[in-house]
Amino acid sequence: MSHIYLSAAHKSSGKTSIAIGLLAAFAERGVSVQPFKKGPDYIDPMWLKRAAGRPCYNLDYNTQSDAEIRTLFERHANGASFALIEGNKGLYDGLDTEGRDCNAALAKLLQTPVILVLDTEGITRGLVPLVLGYQAFDMEVNIEGIILNRVASPRHEDKLRASLEYYTDVPIFGAVGRHKELIVTERHLGLMTPCEWREYDSKIECLKKAVTGGVDLDRLADTAGNASPPNKIGSRRTRGTHADVRLGIARDAAFNFYYADDLEALEKAGAELVFFNTLRDERLPEVDGLFLGGGFPETQMAALEANKGLRNEIRLAAANGLPIYAECGGMMYLCRTISWHDKRHEMVGAIPFDAAMHDKPQGRGLVRLEETGALPWPLRASGRTRAQFSAHEFHYASLENGPDDVVCAYHVMRGQGIDGSRDGIVTGNLVANFCHLRDTDMNHWAERFVAFIRACRNSQEASLSLDSAVC
Repeated sequence: MSHIYLSAAHKSSGKTSIAIGLLAAFAERGVSVQPFKKGPDYIDPMWLKRAAGRPCYNLDYNTQSDAEIRTLFERHANGASFALIEGNKGLYDGLDTEGRDCNAALAKLLQTPVILVLDTEGITRGLVPLVLGYQAFDMEVNIEGIILNRVASPRHEDKLRASLEYYTDVPIFGAVGRHKELIVTERHLGLMTPCEWREYDSKIECLKKAVTGGVDLDRLADTAGNASPPNKIGSRRTRGTHADVRLGIARDAAFNFYYADDLEALEKAGAELVFFNTLRDERLPEVDGLFLGGGFPETQMAALEANKGLRNEIRLAAANGLPIYAECGGMMYLCRTISWHDKRHEMVGAIPFDAAMHDKPQGRGLVRLEETGALPWPLRASGRTRAQFSAHEFHYASLENGPDDVVCAYHVMRGQGIDGSRDGIVTGNLVANFCHLRDTDMNHWAERFVAFIRACRNSQEASLSLDSAVC
């Protein structure tokens, strides 16, 4: 099984565009391609999934151990012919001074050859010391090739090639030009998602053509094929013995931040995933619990407000004790209102707060949480004894006009949460937080949540049975 690591010198170098084009190009050749993304990002994996036709899995030092990262990579990479890992930021960027959490460390951990995507805008011979420095900085990192991106003209490409070939021994696999149609629009949380962009297929097609026309795919495939193959491990059953809990999951243009392996963990715990659309579906499906993920409710707030029937059903369901878990955008939807750009729209009203969008991030980065004891999901369901775990947050919203004595599931040891010290609002059987959880050995939240849903459903059924017997 061949694999490559696509990295860069810095963020916004065009890695995702090149990754999309490569995945689509190899998929068109009939190659089964498996995408991975370093870090906690949700949006890039959506695009990589669309291009590859397979779920994209996140490899994240913040929430996973080295062993977990290797196992996840080996499990899914062995199910394909070609695996591509897209890095985040630059090759050597990370929080740890010694680089233990950077892209280079991940490439070494997985023994994956690195292909550097270099942004060439406004530079020619100056790329040479950058490449030489990247080679010399860590000799254990195998930089096996370069893709020149945003090349202005054939003359510009000739100058770049001449300088790099004269001073370095790193192969140039190709060059991609600077064209507006190749740009995937960015906004406050990153790229626009495919869920919101009706022309996403045409964008992927443009990127595929640009990469096919400018990159030597055969040479890149040969390099990927020379990588050390990952260990073969058995495939993991993703479902429990039977799905005995129906879990409603909002998935649409407003809510779409879900990790592929978290959804699989929910299924393994015994949940049947029932997806619904908060913008169009006027009624909730018949479910035993709800999961409202993150996303962009602020861009869809008029349509969310217009769907009054669904908002009312969710509010009544919360009041009647339906187990609900919401993250970030999902929590905003459960608030009374969302305000953005001098406009305010009514939301569900299950949480006694108003959500307000700001021009700058209110919480961003890695988070450390400690359980307060108020989380209604039973700890024993996971077999875990640790009360602290890592997560991440990235939100431009804050909560306003709420009570000071709100019950919270977590102390924020690092990060922002709802107020710099707390996160995870608990009201009845509803839990909502700004922080995004990841189901790993550090915090098997999916099993705990499904166990809680099951217990609530069974308790309700027992109560109804008792009432019936009394009558």
